[in-house]
Amino acid sequence: MKEYLQVSEIVNWQHPEILELAQQIASTHQTSMEIAQGCFEWVRDRIHHSVDYQQNPVTCRASDVLEHKTGYCFAKSHLLAALLRANQIPTGFCYQRLSINDRGAPYTLHGFNAIYLPEIGWYRVDARGNKPGVNAKFTPPQEQLAYRIQLPEEADFNPVFPEPLPIVVEALQAYSTWDKMLEHLPDISLASAKSLGWY
Repeated sequence: MKEYLQVSEIVNWQHPEILELAQQIASTHQTSMEIAQGCFEWVRDRIHHSVDYQQNPVTCRASDVLEHKTGYCFAKSHLLAALLRANQIPTGFCYQRLSINDRGAPYTLHGFNAIYLPEIGWYRVDARGNKPGVNAKFTPPQEQLAYRIQLPEEADFNPVFPEPLPIVVEALQAYSTWDKMLEHLPDISLASAKSLGWY
């Protein structure tokens, strides 16, 4: 589990403001499961999704997501991982491939988290933020993610990654406005994912 607790440039959980918030959330809960739920709901509900709110800047590092209170799904997953790791709860990154318009191409990756809960093992949560048609919740052992796979070219990728995918980080760092990022969302073909053993 060590790699799912590490600090990095993107998941910079030792940043003072992240540590302060992580301790603040933990102080009102007893168990690791309650702390995990508290961190998840804080990020889901308090950090604005960049597209839903048409809000800049495009954030990537966990501390920047917290500072600006906005981010794409990927960035929100970076902050959630940081808050959980700051509370010594192992957390990784998960991805789906989804249709942007629900009708087929173009496709994009969608990022969320898996939390290791001693009672049940890896449990996936999606803190992208709820809206009409999206109702992600923390209800272990049942998953309630933001999106379901519906089309043949969509996919749930199997791995729980210890760090965000480089293609995701590169996209977030390349664009400074939410609308430019929306035009260049990261994607990985199913053929590539299969060759990597993700699917």
